[in-house]
Amino acid sequence: MAHIGIIGSKGRMGQALQQAIRDAGHDNTGGVDLGGSASVAAAQSEVLVDFSSPAALADNLKAAHDAGIPIVIGTTGLGAEHHAMIDKASHNIAILQTGNTSLGVTLLAHLVSEAAAKLGSDWDIEIVEMHHRMKVDAPSGTALLLGEAAAKGRNIDLAANSERGRDGHTGERKEGAIGFAALRGGTVAGDHSVIFAGNEERITLTHNAENRMIFARGAVKAAAWLIGKDAGRYTMQDVLDL
Repeated sequence: MAHIGIIGSKGRMGQALQQAIRDAGHDNTGGVDLGGSASVAAAQSEVLVDFSSPAALADNLKAAHDAGIPIVIGTTGLGAEHHAMIDKASHNIAILQTGNTSLGVTLLAHLVSEAAAKLGSDWDIEIVEMHHRMKVDAPSGTALLLGEAAAKGRNIDLAANSERGRDGHTGERKEGAIGFAALRGGTVAGDHSVIFAGNEERITLTHNAENRMIFARGAVKAAAWLIGKDAGRYTMQDVLDL
């Protein structure tokens, strides 16, 4: 049995995590929300799961660091400064950070990287995602994760080879670019497709999330796996041993 603390316990993901922890036979050792102290949850737990906000990341990392326990970070919308914080903290504790904790998406990212490595730059890559109307960041963390997987497969830098927000007279598509399109509406939990468009043929790799419980179950699996790991930065692919 793992003793798991939740940061952002009252949010939609936090409630799903509580259910997933119970279903997996683990112990929810408490949670913290806006205005609370992550240190309290850390003191009672073997591992923390954070689905709160980028603004809270520094405090959450400090709480895990001071308690000497690992942390799973599923918060999206992180910037370069947040990743720098994670890199620094990972010298002392085990951290698993991901844009998506779904096991299915983790496998999808692996397949995307493999496909990108095998297909030439004359195959255009487009990533299309759709989420519920309440989502505040775009592209989604999962879309960026898939973009990074494609870029890794081609051994290129995603930031220097991505196209977003096309509007008006944009000119021809740059060869080798990775395009993103974000759709918002309704109550969609998360749909992602990676399209490889070649000359007169297309390959589409797709994942559809029907309920946020898939993310909660993956996060709980990752949290239990992370307990006892050496300090360092881990991914969901490590959990699946891909």
